[in-house]
Amino acid sequence: MSDWKTVDDFAKGIDGNRLPRSSALVGTRWVLRHDDGVTTELSFVDESTVNWSVGDASGTDRYDAVEGVPGTFFVERTTDANERVAEVHVVHVANRRVLTVESTIAAEKVDGVPQVSQRFRPGVLDLGDGVEASGEAPAETRELIGFRALYRYSPNHLYEHVYLSSTRYAWQCLVGEQFGHGDVDLATAYKIADNQYVFTFREFRIPVATTWLYDMDALRTTGAFFGLSGAGDIRNAPGGAFIIPLGRVSYPNEEPV
Repeated sequence: MSDWKTVDDFAKGIDGNRLPRSSALVGTRWVLRHDDGVTTELSFVDESTVNWSVGDASGTDRYDAVEGVPGTFFVERTTDANERVAEVHVVHVANRRVLTVESTIAAEKVDGVPQVSQRFRPGVLDLGDGVEASGEAPAETRELIGFRALYRYSPNHLYEHVYLSSTRYAWQCLVGEQFGHGDVDLATAYKIADNQYVFTFREFRIPVATTWLYDMDALRTTGAFFGLSGAGDIRNAPGGAFIIPLGRVSYPNEEPV
């Protein structure tokens, strides 16, 4: 479509139903020990500033924290040192489990490949109190396959999602700037705990990827869009929605990938 919308067009107001920012982390210190051997230390100075260290590197970043599910935090971290990378830490505090999603905007667009890629790094949370991680580690899940729902981000933003497989989902806009638009994009889903999921997608048509925490008990989402504006500027837009289930498809024999 020649009038395909960019993140600038549709993101305005898409945080209308987002849960409020949390101040619960102020004054705390997290040590995230990822399975890949990388340890990230975070010290939360105030509601928007965090000191960090990874190996010999350290600095101060901006962050945004939302308690997307009681006891589970969605923490997005961006830095001036590398504006083309954003990290989201989804942390289940009681179980001491963490999933870090790293989104990176490539310098150039390659046909047939989303310009924003994502890397998934499970790990554990160390609060220095000797409590070890419990429960199942974050892992890719097929539990969303076949689910169909509406997502109400604001009175002016309503989208439909259909989860097609372990690697793809379909969407269309029913209300908003993208009305009449839709596509099938690359997607990845992780299970964090019972009825708690991290869902991500990477679009083909425009340079944007998203990371979401789903609370399937309260039927709420917390997330963020990360990509480039129509002018090529870095764009980071928070979002949040009410989930309105429409049903689920089950496969009697052969199943999607």
